[in-house]
Amino acid sequence: MTHYTIMPEEAYWEQPEITEMYNEVEVGGILMQVRMEPGNRATIIRLLRCGLDDYLNPAYAPGGQITFLPMLTR
Repeated sequence: MTHYTIMPEEAYWEQPEITEMYNEVEVGGILMQVRMEPGNRATIIRLLRCGLDDYLNPAYAPGGQITFLPMLTR
């Protein structure tokens, strides 16, 4: 693949520093990457494993908020 750009090569290949920590949670059989917010809430960053129809569900759209209630299992 050929990519033409006016950007310097160093800027093209440098990796941005990720300052935020993301977690992976599974909600209703959908594995998603979330950013934890105060008050047991999480912001959806992206869907990692789900069905094709789940991408069209507005409840799981990136940027959406979900309530995150930690649960202990045995």
